[in-house]
Amino acid sequence: MALRRSMGRPGLPPLLLAGLASLLLPESAAAGLKLMGAPAKMTLSQGQSMTLNCSKEGLEEPDIHWMKDGAMVRTGSQVYIAISEQYWICFLSLKSVERSDAGQYWCQMEDGGKTEISQSVWLTVEGVPFFTVEPKDLAVPPNAPFQLSCEAVGPPEPVTIFWWRGRTKVGGPAPSPSVLNVTGVTQSTMFSCEARNRKGLAISRPATVRLQALPAAPFNITVTKLSSSNASVAWLPGADGQAVLQSCTVQVTQTPGDWEVLAVVVPVPPFTCLLRDLTPATNYSLRVRCANALGPSPYADWVPFQTKGLAPARAPKNLHAIRTDSGLILEWEEVIPEGLWEGPLGPYKVALFQDNGTQDELTVEGTRANVTGWDPQKDLIVRVCASNAVGCGPWSQPLVVSSHDHAGQQGPPHSPTSWVPVVLGVLTALVTAAALALILLRKRRKETRFGQAFDSVMARGEPAVHFRAARSFNRERPERIEATLDSLGISDELKDKLEDVLIPEQQFTLGRMLGKGEFGSVREAQLKQEDGSFVKVAVKMLKADIIASSDIEEFLREAACMKEFDHPHVAKLVGVSLRSRAKGRLPIPMVILPFMKHGDLHAFLLASRIGENPFNLPLQTLIRFMVDIACGMEYLSSRNFIHRDLAARNCMLAEDMTVCVADFGLSRKIYSGDYYRQGCASKLPVKWLALESLADNLYTVHSDVWAFGVTMWEIMTRGQTPYAGIENAEIYNYLIGGNRLKQPPECMEDVYDLMYQCWSADPKQRPSFTCLRMELETILGHLSVLSSSQDPLYINIEKAKQPAEGSDLELPCSDQPGSGAGDGSGVGAVGGIPSDYRYILSPGDLTESSGQTEQQPESPVNEAQRLLFVQQGLLPHSSC
Repeated sequence: MALRRSMGRPGLPPLLLAGLASLLLPESAAAGLKLMGAPAKMTLSQGQSMTLNCSKEGLEEPDIHWMKDGAMVRTGSQVYIAISEQYWICFLSLKSVERSDAGQYWCQMEDGGKTEISQSVWLTVEGVPFFTVEPKDLAVPPNAPFQLSCEAVGPPEPVTIFWWRGRTKVGGPAPSPSVLNVTGVTQSTMFSCEARNRKGLAISRPATVRLQALPAAPFNITVTKLSSSNASVAWLPGADGQAVLQSCTVQVTQTPGDWEVLAVVVPVPPFTCLLRDLTPATNYSLRVRCANALGPSPYADWVPFQTKGLAPARAPKNLHAIRTDSGLILEWEEVIPEGLWEGPLGPYKVALFQDNGTQDELTVEGTRANVTGWDPQKDLIVRVCASNAVGCGPWSQPLVVSSHDHAGQQGPPHSPTSWVPVVLGVLTALVTAAALALILLRKRRKETRFGQAFDSVMARGEPAVHFRAARSFNRERPERIEATLDSLGISDELKDKLEDVLIPEQQFTLGRMLGKGEFGSVREAQLKQEDGSFVKVAVKMLKADIIASSDIEEFLREAACMKEFDHPHVAKLVGVSLRSRAKGRLPIPMVILPFMKHGDLHAFLLASRIGENPFNLPLQTLIRFMVDIACGMEYLSSRNFIHRDLAARNCMLAEDMTVCVADFGLSRKIYSGDYYRQGCASKLPVKWLALESLADNLYTVHSDVWAFGVTMWEIMTRGQTPYAGIENAEIYNYLIGGNRLKQPPECMEDVYDLMYQCWSADPKQRPSFTCLRMELETILGHLSVLSSSQDPLYINIEKAKQPAEGSDLELPCSDQPGSGAGDGSGVGAVGGIPSDYRYILSPGDLTESSGQTEQQPESPVNEAQRLLFVQQGLLPHSSC
């Protein structure tokens, strides 16, 4: 028997394997799927570990899945162990159970189209009471009775409730749920409840009971939309006195005299009121007060206003027209105002209409208007009204000026020679056209199909050839558009920013592909320097079929941003280039960046945990990664730059293993799997977004701090996916409910406290990047600092079999021979493999390791294996 697993660590000794086989392989094992060694019901306390085993005989590498309450289990550690070629054990381990882990567990598999399931086991997780109902904040009248409710559940049951009023216990114990009856309070008081069971006690949130009071007076009273008889009033309410405002009263008085003419009570909100049936051109004053259940507030200060007057009530009379040689004169009688409400009379307005659709309006002083520019061959309709400061009065009866008044008039007699200029003009035009046609025809005879071939003169009796092509043709290949920024269709502002960093395409040679996505790709390239030497760079380019100007501009804006950056922990821009294309197509824009030997941080972390040759990353190294990123983000925030997409995948590892913040735009298109499309919006990195970004699409430096907290969690978990098992569409509801990422195993309390501060619901409560950097540097200083020769930063397990004291440790992704960098087996290749939640162990590697005589380097045993061996009695229990 042998074991095989994908982690690449040394196997177990043959003697230990033999003992394991004797314990796990019964003399007559049943061929069915069954649970081993677990009772039908299990009861554990919160924080304890749980181990379940499921066996199957008769299949080679069966595909067994653990189920909980009908859903596949995606948490905890799951391991396959082969006892023989056709006898397998599937192992599920939860290191620290929580209340949510309680439920019914079983394992199942598909065999020949049928589903086979094992026995089930019920897991009950006991802990301190959990509150389902907590006392709520209240606002009550003085000395008025009220009630508070509290409910908590186990297991274990029963749960007993104790009430506290401030620091004083109120009454005796009561079973859950419990209701506290209070006769009344005379000042603001804090209440809380305490729940106890045999596992311990839990204290609810404090509830504040405040006293209600009369509301404060309204303010900012404004009068709008004034007319002759109506006015709209709006105001802002004062403090409501901890009680809902029920209504507001608007009191109106007329001045002089100040007697009340109107009092309107309106329900609120909204805090507006329409005053009707007011007297035109009259001075008024108004004030407002609001009331809650306890009574009304004081009145606000008086606000004066005046209604508008009336428009003229009469239309002009006796409208008539007088024709003249130069136009038309309109006249009418003057309108006299009937009352003071109409106010002084203003100008008159004259409206003109003709049946050809033309309309015009004149404003004139007095009772006379001179009309010009009208068509006397068509009927003209005229109306007049008087106006004042309020508006225009009624229109007069329309006056029709008929076109027949001119029908019988004769023009001046035509002279006998009036037609001569017309005939001369026509003849001149015909002669000119004939001359131009003869000139063009003669020139055309001298031209060939492709251009002018012969001069009009003869040289030495022979035609003189001076060929001038009319157009150039190329039948071998289509024309190429010159690769310039002007040919991209981008804004002038962006062209000006990129002009001085443009690198000719001939200066570099593209190499192998480093990564690609839906919208773009990254390739290795050799860039020629001024001294003739070559340097390795990385080239980002859009796909050939992305030709929209908006995509090109968005892509190049990343380079425009990076152009101004100069910091050791922020990716620098080398330049921008354009790749020419045939067939008349636009050139492809390319952004040239420094080559990062070790790829992105997320792929590197994954390789350390589940790569072909896993290696240990000490805590000092992980904290150092965080410090580098905090330094880079501190620099960006000081320049008022918002990254909006900070994540481990967007941080790059340089050759000296320092981290640079990168990918200021293109990354969200390459790593499309980490984004969620909301409606028609662009793809978003949902699991890295802050609450305000998810709710209101708002991005600030504070939202970058939230993303940094998630990045810290990625680093501590060696590249695990945040919020595993939660769909992108469910993230907002999960966060708004107060949930956050849990503390990773082996994560220091100080580090997790920093993460948790980054996820504060209030953006202003989150620490700045300067504070984060200083705190992380302090934590790093408290850790033991390893020397460069002792720092086990990256260990190649295969090379560790040949120890050489004082020799350098080889990186798994190095370019040395045998490292796999050339065949894509390094970190870059690992970065594209999705993380799995199961590790497969089957016959293979242990037979090789069992024959080794040299002592293997010390390596931690897989936790799943250790728990299984402890259960079978092959390994002693550990206190950690």
